[in-house]
Amino acid sequence: MQHANAANRLDRLPISRFHKTTLLAVAFAYFFEFADINSFATTAPKLIDLWGVTVDQVAYVTSLSFVGMFIGSIAAGAVADRWGRKKTLLRTTLFFGFFSFVSVFSWDVVSLGVFRVLTSAGLSAMTVVAVIYVNEMYPAAVRGKYQAYAMVIGICGTPATNLIASLVVPLSDWSWRLVYLWGALGVLLVLFSKHLKESPRWHESKGDHAAADAVLREIESSVTAEKGPLAEPAEPVEEPPAVKAPARLLLQKRYLAPTLLLTVLWVTQTIGFFGYSSWAPTLLAKEGFSVEKSVFYVALTTVGAPLGSFLASLVTDRFERKWCLVAFGTVIALCGLLYGLTFDPVLIVVFGFLVNLFERGYTALAYAYSPELFDTRSRSLGTGITYGIGRLSNAAGPLIIAALYNRTGYQSVFYFIAGAWMVGAVALAVFGPRTRPHRPAVRKPKAVTSAS
Repeated sequence: MQHANAANRLDRLPISRFHKTTLLAVAFAYFFEFADINSFATTAPKLIDLWGVTVDQVAYVTSLSFVGMFIGSIAAGAVADRWGRKKTLLRTTLFFGFFSFVSVFSWDVVSLGVFRVLTSAGLSAMTVVAVIYVNEMYPAAVRGKYQAYAMVIGICGTPATNLIASLVVPLSDWSWRLVYLWGALGVLLVLFSKHLKESPRWHESKGDHAAADAVLREIESSVTAEKGPLAEPAEPVEEPPAVKAPARLLLQKRYLAPTLLLTVLWVTQTIGFFGYSSWAPTLLAKEGFSVEKSVFYVALTTVGAPLGSFLASLVTDRFERKWCLVAFGTVIALCGLLYGLTFDPVLIVVFGFLVNLFERGYTALAYAYSPELFDTRSRSLGTGITYGIGRLSNAAGPLIIAALYNRTGYQSVFYFIAGAWMVGAVALAVFGPRTRPHRPAVRKPKAVTSAS
Protein backbone atom coordinates (compact mmCIF):
# COMPACT_ATOMS: atom_id res chain seq x y z
CA MET A 1 0.00 0.00 0.00
CA GLN A 2 1.37 3.42 -0.95
CA HIS A 3 1.45 6.33 1.45
CA ALA A 4 -2.08 6.97 2.78
CA ASN A 5 -1.40 10.74 2.90
CA ALA A 6 -3.60 11.06 6.01
CA ALA A 7 -2.66 14.60 7.07
CA ASN A 8 -3.30 16.19 3.68
CA ARG A 9 -6.47 14.19 3.05
CA LEU A 10 -7.89 15.23 6.42
CA ASP A 11 -6.76 18.85 6.05
CA ARG A 12 -8.71 19.39 2.82
CA LEU A 13 -12.02 18.11 4.21
CA PRO A 14 -14.83 20.62 4.78
CA ILE A 15 -16.42 20.50 8.22
CA SER A 16 -19.22 17.94 8.07
CA ARG A 17 -21.51 15.78 10.18
CA PHE A 18 -18.53 13.49 10.85
CA HIS A 19 -16.57 16.33 12.48
CA LYS A 20 -19.59 17.50 14.47
CA THR A 21 -20.30 14.01 15.82
CA THR A 22 -16.65 13.62 16.83
CA LEU A 23 -16.82 17.04 18.48
CA LEU A 24 -19.89 16.04 20.47
CA ALA A 25 -18.22 12.84 21.72
CA VAL A 26 -15.02 14.61 22.80
CA ALA A 27 -17.06 17.40 24.40
CA PHE A 28 -19.06 14.79 26.34
CA ALA A 29 -15.82 13.29 27.69
CA TYR A 30 -14.54 16.76 28.59
CA PHE A 31 -17.85 17.58 30.28
CA PHE A 32 -17.55 14.75 32.77
CA GLU A 33 -13.82 15.31 33.18
CA PHE A 34 -14.56 18.86 34.34
CA ALA A 35 -17.65 17.67 36.22
CA ASP A 36 -15.54 15.22 38.22
CA ILE A 37 -12.27 17.09 38.60
CA ASN A 38 -13.66 19.55 41.18
CA SER A 39 -15.71 17.00 43.10
CA PHE A 40 -13.36 16.88 46.07
CA ALA A 41 -13.06 20.68 46.20
CA THR A 42 -16.85 21.06 46.40
CA THR A 43 -17.29 18.38 49.07
CA ALA A 44 -14.23 19.23 51.20
CA PRO A 45 -15.99 21.97 53.24
CA LYS A 46 -18.69 19.45 54.22
CA LEU A 47 -16.11 16.80 55.13
CA ILE A 48 -14.33 19.33 57.34
CA ASP A 49 -17.54 19.59 59.38
CA LEU A 50 -18.58 15.93 59.09
CA TRP A 51 -15.32 14.01 59.45
CA GLY A 52 -13.18 16.68 61.11
CA VAL A 53 -10.91 16.85 58.07
CA THR A 54 -8.16 19.48 58.46
CA VAL A 55 -6.79 21.91 55.88
CA ASP A 56 -3.58 19.86 55.84
CA GLN A 57 -5.54 16.68 55.04
CA VAL A 58 -7.33 18.48 52.22
CA ALA A 59 -3.89 19.47 50.95
CA TYR A 60 -2.58 15.89 51.08
CA VAL A 61 -5.58 14.43 49.22
CA THR A 62 -5.37 17.18 46.60
CA SER A 63 -1.61 16.74 46.33
CA LEU A 64 -1.77 12.97 45.88
CA SER A 65 -4.46 13.43 43.24
CA PHE A 66 -1.89 15.22 41.13
CA VAL A 67 0.50 12.32 41.51
CA GLY A 68 -2.31 10.22 40.06
CA MET A 69 -2.69 12.73 37.22
CA PHE A 70 1.02 12.46 36.44
CA ILE A 71 0.87 8.67 36.31
CA GLY A 72 -2.23 8.82 34.11
CA SER A 73 -0.66 11.32 31.70
CA ILE A 74 2.51 9.30 31.24
CA ALA A 75 0.59 6.05 30.83
CA ALA A 76 -1.82 7.66 28.35
CA GLY A 77 0.95 8.68 25.97
CA ALA A 78 2.39 5.15 25.86
CA VAL A 79 -0.98 3.38 25.68
CA ALA A 80 -2.37 5.74 23.01
CA ASP A 81 0.65 4.97 20.84
CA ARG A 82 0.21 1.25 21.34
CA TRP A 83 -3.58 0.75 21.27
CA GLY A 84 -4.68 3.75 19.24
CA ARG A 85 -6.41 7.02 20.09
CA LYS A 86 -10.04 5.88 19.99
CA LYS A 87 -9.66 2.77 22.11
CA THR A 88 -7.55 4.57 24.70
CA LEU A 89 -10.02 7.47 24.88
CA LEU A 90 -12.87 5.09 25.65
CA ARG A 91 -10.95 2.99 28.18
CA THR A 92 -9.53 5.91 30.14
CA THR A 93 -13.02 7.43 30.39
CA LEU A 94 -14.41 4.14 31.71
CA PHE A 95 -11.53 4.01 34.19
CA PHE A 96 -12.15 7.42 35.74
CA GLY A 97 -15.94 6.92 35.71
CA PHE A 98 -15.62 3.64 37.58
CA PHE A 99 -13.45 5.07 40.36
CA SER A 100 -15.63 8.15 40.69
CA PHE A 101 -18.51 5.74 41.30
CA VAL A 102 -16.46 3.83 43.88
CA SER A 103 -15.81 7.16 45.66
CA VAL A 104 -19.51 7.23 46.55
CA PHE A 105 -18.81 4.46 49.07
CA SER A 106 -15.81 6.09 50.83
CA TRP A 107 -15.83 5.61 54.60
CA ASP A 108 -13.07 8.04 55.65
CA VAL A 109 -10.66 10.59 54.20
CA VAL A 110 -8.02 7.91 53.51
CA SER A 111 -10.32 5.72 51.42
CA LEU A 112 -11.67 8.76 49.58
CA GLY A 113 -8.10 9.90 48.94
CA VAL A 114 -7.17 6.55 47.38
CA PHE A 115 -10.21 6.57 45.12
CA ARG A 116 -9.56 10.18 44.11
CA VAL A 117 -5.97 9.35 43.14
CA LEU A 118 -7.21 6.58 40.84
CA THR A 119 -9.98 8.79 39.45
CA SER A 120 -7.48 11.56 38.78
CA ALA A 121 -5.19 9.16 36.90
CA GLY A 122 -8.05 8.31 34.57
CA LEU A 123 -9.10 11.95 34.17
CA SER A 124 -5.63 13.08 33.16
CA ALA A 125 -5.08 10.13 30.82
CA MET A 126 -8.36 10.83 29.06
CA THR A 127 -7.49 14.51 28.63
CA VAL A 128 -4.12 13.76 27.02
CA VAL A 129 -5.69 11.33 24.56
CA ALA A 130 -8.59 13.67 23.72
CA VAL A 131 -6.18 16.54 22.98
CA ILE A 132 -4.14 14.32 20.65
CA TYR A 133 -7.30 12.90 19.02
CA VAL A 134 -8.71 16.33 18.12
CA ASN A 135 -5.32 17.47 16.86
CA GLU A 136 -5.10 14.51 14.49
CA MET A 137 -8.71 14.35 13.27
CA TYR A 138 -9.47 17.98 12.35
CA PRO A 139 -8.07 20.14 9.51
CA ALA A 140 -5.04 22.12 10.66
CA ALA A 141 -6.64 25.46 9.78
CA VAL A 142 -9.57 24.95 12.20
CA ARG A 143 -8.38 22.44 14.80
CA GLY A 144 -7.80 25.16 17.38
CA LYS A 145 -11.36 26.40 16.93
CA TYR A 146 -12.86 22.93 17.30
CA GLN A 147 -10.67 22.13 20.29
CA ALA A 148 -12.15 25.27 21.86
CA TYR A 149 -15.69 24.32 20.78
CA ALA A 150 -15.29 20.97 22.56
CA MET A 151 -14.15 22.88 25.62
CA VAL A 152 -17.13 25.26 25.43
CA ILE A 153 -19.45 22.30 25.89
CA GLY A 154 -17.17 20.30 28.15
CA ILE A 155 -16.33 23.12 30.51
CA CYS A 156 -20.02 23.41 31.42
CA GLY A 157 -19.32 20.39 33.61
CA THR A 158 -17.62 22.66 36.16
CA PRO A 159 -20.51 25.05 36.88
CA ALA A 160 -22.92 22.11 36.58
CA THR A 161 -21.04 20.22 39.30
CA ASN A 162 -20.70 23.29 41.50
CA LEU A 163 -24.39 24.11 41.20
CA ILE A 164 -25.37 20.50 41.88
CA ALA A 165 -23.01 20.44 44.86
CA SER A 166 -24.48 23.68 46.22
CA LEU A 167 -27.91 22.03 46.14
CA VAL A 168 -27.19 18.48 47.34
CA VAL A 169 -24.24 18.83 49.75
CA PRO A 170 -26.21 20.74 52.44
CA LEU A 171 -29.20 18.32 52.34
CA SER A 172 -27.89 15.70 54.76
CA ASP A 173 -24.79 14.03 56.15
CA TRP A 174 -24.66 11.57 53.23
CA SER A 175 -25.84 13.67 50.26
CA TRP A 176 -22.30 14.84 49.43
CA ARG A 177 -21.81 11.35 47.97
CA LEU A 178 -24.16 12.24 45.11
CA VAL A 179 -21.52 14.60 43.72
CA TYR A 180 -19.26 11.62 42.98
CA LEU A 181 -22.15 9.64 41.51
CA TRP A 182 -22.73 12.55 39.13
CA GLY A 183 -19.09 12.49 38.01
CA ALA A 184 -19.31 8.77 37.26
CA LEU A 185 -21.79 9.38 34.42
CA GLY A 186 -18.82 9.90 32.09
CA VAL A 187 -18.91 6.15 31.42
CA LEU A 188 -21.81 6.88 29.05
CA LEU A 189 -19.21 7.90 26.46
CA VAL A 190 -19.45 4.28 25.28
CA LEU A 191 -22.71 5.28 23.59
CA PHE A 192 -20.62 7.26 21.07
CA SER A 193 -18.13 4.46 20.38
CA LYS A 194 -19.58 3.30 17.07
CA HIS A 195 -19.53 6.87 15.72
CA LEU A 196 -15.83 7.46 16.46
CA LYS A 197 -13.10 6.58 13.97
CA GLU A 198 -9.55 5.59 14.79
CA SER A 199 -7.01 8.26 13.85
CA PRO A 200 -5.69 7.52 10.32
CA ARG A 201 -2.55 9.40 11.29
CA TRP A 202 -1.98 6.90 14.11
CA HIS A 203 -2.36 3.98 11.67
CA GLU A 204 0.01 5.73 9.30
CA SER A 205 2.58 6.33 12.06
CA LYS A 206 2.62 2.56 12.56
CA GLY A 207 3.28 1.98 8.86
CA ASP A 208 -0.18 0.48 8.38
CA HIS A 209 -1.16 2.56 5.35
CA ALA A 210 -3.88 0.12 4.32
CA ALA A 211 -5.76 0.59 7.60
CA ALA A 212 -5.25 4.36 7.42
CA ASP A 213 -6.59 4.41 3.86
CA ALA A 214 -9.63 2.33 4.83
CA VAL A 215 -10.58 4.78 7.61
CA LEU A 216 -9.95 7.76 5.34
CA ARG A 217 -12.18 6.29 2.63
CA GLU A 218 -15.00 5.87 5.17
CA ILE A 219 -14.64 9.47 6.31
CA GLU A 220 -14.33 10.82 2.77
CA SER A 221 -17.35 8.85 1.63
CA SER A 222 -19.57 10.32 4.35
CA VAL A 223 -18.23 13.85 3.76
CA THR A 224 -18.69 13.57 -0.02
CA ALA A 225 -22.27 12.36 0.38
CA GLU A 226 -23.01 15.45 2.47
CA LYS A 227 -20.81 18.13 0.89
CA GLY A 228 -20.16 16.97 -2.70
CA PRO A 229 -16.85 16.31 -4.51
CA LEU A 230 -13.70 16.92 -2.52
CA ALA A 231 -10.64 18.94 -3.47
CA GLU A 232 -7.52 17.01 -4.38
CA PRO A 233 -5.12 16.72 -1.42
CA ALA A 234 -1.53 17.95 -1.53
CA GLU A 235 1.14 15.41 -2.37
CA PRO A 236 2.28 13.23 0.54
CA VAL A 237 5.59 13.67 2.28
CA GLU A 238 7.28 10.33 2.76
CA GLU A 239 8.13 9.52 6.36
CA PRO A 240 9.46 6.27 7.83
CA PRO A 241 7.07 4.34 10.10
CA ALA A 242 7.31 5.53 13.68
CA VAL A 243 8.82 3.18 16.22
CA LYS A 244 8.10 3.36 19.93
CA ALA A 245 9.36 6.73 21.06
CA PRO A 246 11.62 6.43 24.13
CA ALA A 247 11.46 9.19 26.73
CA ARG A 248 15.04 10.19 25.88
CA LEU A 249 13.78 11.28 22.45
CA LEU A 250 12.60 14.51 24.07
CA LEU A 251 16.19 15.30 25.06
CA GLN A 252 17.21 15.59 21.41
CA LYS A 253 17.88 19.13 20.24
CA ARG A 254 14.76 19.45 18.05
CA TYR A 255 12.43 18.33 20.87
CA LEU A 256 14.14 19.72 23.98
CA ALA A 257 13.06 23.35 23.56
CA PRO A 258 9.31 22.63 23.09
CA THR A 259 9.47 20.07 25.92
CA LEU A 260 10.94 22.60 28.35
CA LEU A 261 8.56 25.37 27.25
CA LEU A 262 5.45 23.20 27.55
CA THR A 263 6.63 21.90 30.92
CA VAL A 264 6.71 25.49 32.17
CA LEU A 265 3.33 26.18 30.55
CA TRP A 266 1.62 23.18 32.19
CA VAL A 267 3.36 23.58 35.56
CA THR A 268 2.26 27.21 35.90
CA GLN A 269 -1.21 26.50 34.49
CA THR A 270 -1.71 23.60 36.89
CA ILE A 271 -0.56 25.47 39.99
CA GLY A 272 -2.47 28.58 38.93
CA PHE A 273 -5.70 26.87 37.96
CA PHE A 274 -5.96 24.22 40.65
CA GLY A 275 -4.56 26.55 43.29
CA TYR A 276 -7.63 28.66 42.62
CA SER A 277 -10.37 26.12 41.83
CA SER A 278 -9.40 23.46 44.38
CA TRP A 279 -9.02 25.88 47.29
CA ALA A 280 -11.54 28.68 46.76
CA PRO A 281 -14.50 26.93 48.50
CA THR A 282 -12.39 25.76 51.46
CA LEU A 283 -10.61 29.10 51.97
CA LEU A 284 -13.84 31.08 51.77
CA ALA A 285 -15.37 28.77 54.37
CA LYS A 286 -12.29 29.20 56.56
CA GLU A 287 -12.60 32.98 56.28
CA GLY A 288 -16.06 32.98 57.80
CA PHE A 289 -18.42 32.34 54.88
CA SER A 290 -20.85 29.47 55.46
CA VAL A 291 -20.31 26.21 53.55
CA GLU A 292 -23.46 26.92 51.56
CA LYS A 293 -22.37 30.45 50.62
CA SER A 294 -18.78 29.50 49.79
CA VAL A 295 -19.90 26.73 47.42
CA PHE A 296 -22.60 28.97 45.93
CA TYR A 297 -20.21 31.88 45.30
CA VAL A 298 -17.74 29.57 43.56
CA ALA A 299 -20.60 28.07 41.52
CA LEU A 300 -21.53 31.55 40.30
CA THR A 301 -17.95 32.33 39.27
CA THR A 302 -17.67 29.16 37.20
CA VAL A 303 -20.49 30.31 34.94
CA GLY A 304 -17.71 32.24 33.17
CA ALA A 305 -15.93 29.02 32.23
CA PRO A 306 -17.85 28.06 29.05
CA LEU A 307 -17.79 31.69 27.91
CA GLY A 308 -14.00 31.60 28.18
CA SER A 309 -13.77 28.57 25.93
CA PHE A 310 -16.08 30.28 23.45
CA LEU A 311 -13.85 33.37 23.54
CA ALA A 312 -10.87 31.11 22.77
CA SER A 313 -12.73 29.68 19.76
CA LEU A 314 -13.06 33.21 18.35
CA VAL A 315 -9.35 34.04 18.59
CA THR A 316 -7.47 30.73 18.36
CA ASP A 317 -7.33 30.43 14.55
CA ARG A 318 -7.50 34.18 13.90
CA PHE A 319 -4.53 35.34 15.95
CA GLU A 320 -1.22 33.77 16.89
CA ARG A 321 -1.94 31.28 19.71
CA LYS A 322 1.29 32.15 21.53
CA TRP A 323 0.25 35.79 22.04
CA CYS A 324 -3.31 34.83 22.95
CA LEU A 325 -1.90 32.64 25.73
CA VAL A 326 0.34 35.46 26.96
CA ALA A 327 -2.58 37.92 27.07
CA PHE A 328 -4.95 35.48 28.77
CA GLY A 329 -2.35 34.46 31.37
CA THR A 330 -1.66 38.09 32.30
CA VAL A 331 -5.35 38.89 32.75
CA ILE A 332 -5.84 35.78 34.92
CA ALA A 333 -2.97 36.83 37.19
CA LEU A 334 -4.46 40.31 37.67
CA CYS A 335 -8.06 39.18 38.26
CA GLY A 336 -6.98 36.32 40.53
CA LEU A 337 -4.98 38.72 42.67
CA LEU A 338 -7.93 41.12 42.94
CA TYR A 339 -10.15 38.16 43.91
CA GLY A 340 -7.88 37.44 46.84
CA LEU A 341 -7.74 41.05 48.00
CA THR A 342 -11.48 41.51 48.51
CA PHE A 343 -14.07 40.05 50.87
CA ASP A 344 -17.01 41.80 49.22
CA PRO A 345 -19.35 39.05 47.90
CA VAL A 346 -20.13 40.97 44.69
CA LEU A 347 -16.45 41.54 43.87
CA ILE A 348 -15.61 37.94 44.76
CA VAL A 349 -18.13 36.79 42.17
CA VAL A 350 -17.04 39.37 39.55
CA PHE A 351 -13.31 38.69 39.76
CA GLY A 352 -13.89 34.95 40.16
CA PHE A 353 -16.05 35.03 37.04
CA LEU A 354 -13.24 36.73 35.09
CA VAL A 355 -10.64 34.25 36.38
CA ASN A 356 -12.78 31.34 35.21
CA LEU A 357 -13.53 32.99 31.89
CA PHE A 358 -9.91 33.65 30.92
CA GLU A 359 -8.51 30.51 32.55
CA ARG A 360 -10.74 28.19 30.56
CA GLY A 361 -9.96 30.17 27.44
CA TYR A 362 -6.26 29.73 28.28
CA THR A 363 -6.71 25.98 28.72
CA ALA A 364 -8.51 25.64 25.37
CA LEU A 365 -5.72 27.56 23.66
CA ALA A 366 -3.06 25.44 25.40
CA TYR A 367 -4.78 22.21 24.35
CA ALA A 368 -4.51 23.35 20.72
CA TYR A 369 -1.00 24.81 21.07
CA SER A 370 0.76 21.95 22.88
CA PRO A 371 0.52 19.09 20.34
CA GLU A 372 1.42 21.46 17.49
CA LEU A 373 4.96 21.77 18.83
CA PHE A 374 5.63 18.06 18.18
CA ASP A 375 5.55 15.84 15.09
CA THR A 376 3.48 12.63 14.87
CA ARG A 377 6.31 10.49 16.25
CA SER A 378 6.77 12.58 19.38
CA ARG A 379 3.27 14.07 19.80
CA SER A 380 1.81 11.52 22.19
CA LEU A 381 5.01 11.22 24.22
CA GLY A 382 5.69 14.97 24.36
CA THR A 383 2.11 15.95 25.16
CA GLY A 384 1.76 13.24 27.80
CA ILE A 385 5.04 13.93 29.58
CA THR A 386 4.79 17.73 29.66
CA TYR A 387 1.14 17.64 30.71
CA GLY A 388 1.98 14.97 33.29
CA ILE A 389 4.89 16.91 34.76
CA GLY A 390 2.57 19.88 35.06
CA ARG A 391 0.12 17.81 37.05
CA LEU A 392 2.89 16.24 39.14
CA SER A 393 4.21 19.68 40.04
CA ASN A 394 0.99 20.40 41.84
CA ALA A 395 1.71 17.58 44.25
CA ALA A 396 3.70 20.34 45.96
CA GLY A 397 1.24 23.13 45.12
CA PRO A 398 -1.44 22.28 47.71
CA LEU A 399 1.19 21.83 50.42
CA ILE A 400 2.68 25.24 49.59
CA ILE A 401 -0.78 26.83 49.63
CA ALA A 402 -1.68 25.21 52.95
CA ALA A 403 1.62 26.41 54.45
CA LEU A 404 1.12 29.94 53.08
CA TYR A 405 -2.43 30.08 54.43
CA ASN A 406 -1.50 28.77 57.88
CA ARG A 407 1.58 31.02 58.26
CA THR A 408 0.85 34.25 56.39
CA GLY A 409 -2.88 34.25 55.69
CA TYR A 410 -5.49 34.10 52.96
CA GLN A 411 -4.19 36.83 50.66
CA SER A 412 -0.67 35.40 50.36
CA VAL A 413 -2.18 32.37 48.60
CA PHE A 414 -3.41 34.59 45.77
CA TYR A 415 -0.07 36.39 45.42
CA PHE A 416 1.48 32.96 44.89
CA ILE A 417 -1.15 31.93 42.33
CA ALA A 418 -0.85 35.22 40.41
CA GLY A 419 2.93 34.81 40.34
CA ALA A 420 2.62 31.35 38.79
CA TRP A 421 0.45 32.71 35.96
CA MET A 422 2.93 35.52 35.24
CA VAL A 423 5.88 33.13 35.05
CA GLY A 424 4.02 31.15 32.37
CA ALA A 425 3.08 34.30 30.43
CA VAL A 426 6.66 35.61 30.40
CA ALA A 427 8.09 32.21 29.34
CA LEU A 428 5.65 32.03 26.40
CA ALA A 429 6.34 35.62 25.37
CA VAL A 430 10.10 35.07 25.31
CA PHE A 431 10.48 31.47 24.14
CA GLY A 432 7.16 30.39 22.60
CA PRO A 433 7.30 29.57 18.86
CA ARG A 434 4.58 30.75 16.50
CA THR A 435 2.19 28.02 15.30
CA ARG A 436 -0.61 29.85 13.51
CA PRO A 437 -1.39 27.67 10.49
CA HIS A 438 -1.29 29.09 7.00
CA ARG A 439 -4.15 27.92 4.86
CA PRO A 440 -2.61 25.80 2.10
CA ALA A 441 -3.83 26.20 -1.42
CA VAL A 442 -5.90 23.17 -2.38
CA ARG A 443 -6.67 21.88 -5.80
CA LYS A 444 -10.17 22.37 -7.01
CA PRO A 445 -12.08 19.19 -7.87
CA LYS A 446 -12.11 18.37 -11.54
CA ALA A 447 -15.24 19.35 -13.33
CA VAL A 448 -17.47 16.42 -14.21
CA THR A 449 -18.69 16.52 -17.80
CA SER A 450 -21.70 14.59 -18.97
CA ALA A 451 -21.32 12.08 -21.78
CA SER A 452 -22.61 13.27 -25.12
